Amino acid sequence: MKLDSNISAVITGGASGLGAATARALHEHGVKIAIFDLNEEKGEAMAAELGGVFCNVNVTSDESVDAGFEKARAAIGQERILINCAGTGNAVKTASRNKETGEISHFPLDKFDLIIQINLVGTFRCIAKSAAGMMTLDPIDGERGAIVNTASVAAEDGQIGQASYSASKGGVVGMTLPIARDLSRELIRVNTILPGIFDTPLLQGAPDNVKQALGAQVPNPARLGNPVEYASLAVEMCRNGYFNGEDVRLDGAIRMAPR
Repeated sequence: MKLDSNISAVITGGASGLGAATARALHEHGVKIAIFDLNEEKGEAMAAELGGVFCNVNVTSDESVDAGFEKARAAIGQERILINCAGTGNAVKTASRNKETGEISHFPLDKFDLIIQINLVGTFRCIAKSAAGMMTLDPIDGERGAIVNTASVAAEDGQIGQASYSASKGGVVGMTLPIARDLSRELIRVNTILPGIFDTPLLQGAPDNVKQALGAQVPNPARLGNPVEYASLAVEMCRNGYFNGEDVRLDGAIRMAPR
């Protein structure tokens, strides 16, 4: 897909981190940008920086996602690119024993379900609604659209306490190929990135020694990933017309230890 001002893109979780880096990278090619996020202050600032549009969107809500696509398409036209970066996580053991009292408790199922609803169902909700919109477009050079999802190395190397997060990200990986096959006749490509440990807002508040220790776990290069590196791969997945149905680790060759 040729990236230029004829192309519109929606980036979920686009107000910061991996999403913001990808929004900037696509904008550098002239692509028109819509930011979906819950952080209105950062989202509006990002949209203003890129001359795009901000949509306050909760990916767990049909109504919110529908309203976001309606606003985005009215402002910049039907998107040919969807980048799914909205997501979150938690850390709770499946069942555990309190070290002081000996009390046994299990993972609260509502907290497990919340992560699944945001990371997995929310991603699929945006894919399905965006793909339906892309299908109304005429192909350009044999393509109607490209979708990039964000999983995590935790999909394959889940650590202690990451049952819900790993399940959600494993689901994103697992649905990539079937969705690519579903949409193949409609000339829409689907790929997924599995980032390792990246220097995103989740880690930016951590002390330098903690970030250095995390980066030192990466075989090569021994540092945290830069969101610009994620954005580079996301852009290539959009640009390269033979890139389809793939799940790609972007992690400096790290394999996560149990904890």
